[in-house]
Amino acid sequence: MMSAFQEHKEELEHFEQMFGRERGRLAVSLDRITNALVLVGQHGVYCTSGRNPMVPAMDLRMINQELVHAKELVQSVMEELRRAKQTPKS
Repeated sequence: MMSAFQEHKEELEHFEQMFGRERGRLAVSLDRITNALVLVGQHGVYCTSGRNPMVPAMDLRMINQELVHAKELVQSVMEELRRAKQTPKS
């Protein structure tokens, strides 16, 4: 199994060049989290709750919520890094 750095080498190089090392890696992380959310959503169509077939199974809802929270946290770090870069130091 390849590491994230090997598997996403070209994407990492692109975003690190565009945003810098830290923000570039966070941008690629956001893309990976977004892809995971899509996959969980697709799986939720087929794996529904036994009690309510109109909603995904509980484990998929929990995974989805954790990924949403992780994405929010990564986005907040990216925003803080952007602000820190724009704020002139005294």
